[in-house]
Amino acid sequence: MTEGAMHGEVVLVSGAASGIGAAVVQRLREEGARVAALDRQPVADADASAQADLRSAEAVTQAVGQLVSALGPINALVHCAGVCPAGGTLEGDDELWLDTYSVNVLGALRVMRAVLPGMRERGAGAVVLVSSINARFATPTLAAYAASKAALEEVARTAALEFAADGVRVNVIAPASVDTPMLQASFARADDPAAARQRNVQRHPLGRLGTPEDAAELALFLVSPRSGWITGGIFPLDGGAGVTRR
Repeated sequence: MTEGAMHGEVVLVSGAASGIGAAVVQRLREEGARVAALDRQPVADADASAQADLRSAEAVTQAVGQLVSALGPINALVHCAGVCPAGGTLEGDDELWLDTYSVNVLGALRVMRAVLPGMRERGAGAVVLVSSINARFATPTLAAYAASKAALEEVARTAALEFAADGVRVNVIAPASVDTPMLQASFARADDPAAARQRNVQRHPLGRLGTPEDAAELALFLVSPRSGWITGGIFPLDGGAGVTRR
């Protein structure tokens, strides 16, 4: 039996308790990685787990330190954690917008600050940030979320350029509608959740919602040696929705 593509590599996965993060944990372990899970709640299926609220730099630093102590230096990061508040441009107050940015943008930076120095020192590493199709399309019902994801993509492009000479690659996955608890919660807020789900499915030319496993497969590729000459990319995972937004 051949070894997996990530045999022996230590990969930190944030937002690891559910949705895309949980699928990434499983897929990486199938490929031989040792997974360090970061979430607000314990993650039983990882090789090591630590808890932190991404709003706190101190908590993130401490949690990552615990994971490094348990498994060793972090070779790759898949950052899946985020929040998705509903609301249009004028519907959210300052607190909602600041909180969204604190989690979705600064949260990613807090995790990166904890792991990137070690990667740069070793001359190798891979970072994958999970964004959204909404970073590229006007999204009146998710204004703060969409703006934060657009900011996250610019962070990734800048980091990719800054750290390329150190052998550290930074890429982004930009999903459309992936069937996660976060998406299901958005359907539940509708007057007719079943109809809301069906309308959403119809926005994707491939005729279905994405699955967390779809995202995990792309994340695996982007942190593995198979993508060794790819950095600074924004990769749509959208069932064709970006071809014809409808």
